[in-house]
Amino acid sequence: MGKRRIGIVGYGNLGQYLVQQIQSRGDLELAFVWNRTSSALEGKVEKPCILEDLNNFAEREADLIVEVAHPCITRDYGERFLAHADFMIGSPTAMADASTERKLRAAASQNGLYVPSGALWGGEDIRRMADRGTLQALKVTMKKPPESFKLNEPLKSKNDAVKSDAVILYDGPVRELCPLAPNNVNTMAAAAVAAHNLGFDKVQGSIVSDPSLTDWHVVQVDAWGPGNIEDDTAFHCQTIRRNPAKIGFVTGSATYASFLSSMIGARGKGPGVHLC
Repeated sequence: MGKRRIGIVGYGNLGQYLVQQIQSRGDLELAFVWNRTSSALEGKVEKPCILEDLNNFAEREADLIVEVAHPCITRDYGERFLAHADFMIGSPTAMADASTERKLRAAASQNGLYVPSGALWGGEDIRRMADRGTLQALKVTMKKPPESFKLNEPLKSKNDAVKSDAVILYDGPVRELCPLAPNNVNTMAAAAVAAHNLGFDKVQGSIVSDPSLTDWHVVQVDAWGPGNIEDDTAFHCQTIRRNPAKIGFVTGSATYASFLSSMIGARGKGPGVHLC
């Protein structure tokens, strides 16, 4: 088998990490790198690998295209990517838009749409419960210092006002939260994809701005299965993940290795939507 050709869309911190990892491995080959500002690639990526115009991506014949740029890329190019290659969506918050989600699922009839689990611990278990119809409820809570949130209004002003005490910025359906915090809640979007019997409207998300978290991002996942939730006799699994992160960083350091593992595993599952 030849090397698997991978195209990277976006050259921020995560994109740079993935490019370095691809180039260091013998089983992978860099098909292209695209960045909104192409000058950022000069001197860092070999010229033949730089894609100036994203509309010409098909010419590079990638086996897998990985988006690590912005949800709008998936909205505008996701269907086209899937017509030519497997596609790994690094910003699954894009799927909170019902029209985008519908189009992507329909487009994944030839190639696979891969959603990285990221900081979602137990994603496959959640998916299996959803497959069986035993998943009753799911909630994902994310706690970060104020500087690590990149938010749109009205949450931005609420976060800017946080002083010393932790503040719950949002608590409700993931679909409504995604456009307000598109860079912070990809884990929640992945949870909504895994919990397909609940989806973006029924999976709950909560974000907490906590100034005391100087070294960590905390992700708590609560899943409820068979039984009666009302009288607290239902199956309940809670996981709490502390991800090392520097102040001001949107992504915790452990997420980089997790994303790389997802990228390597994003293959061989055929058409459809898959966690990786």
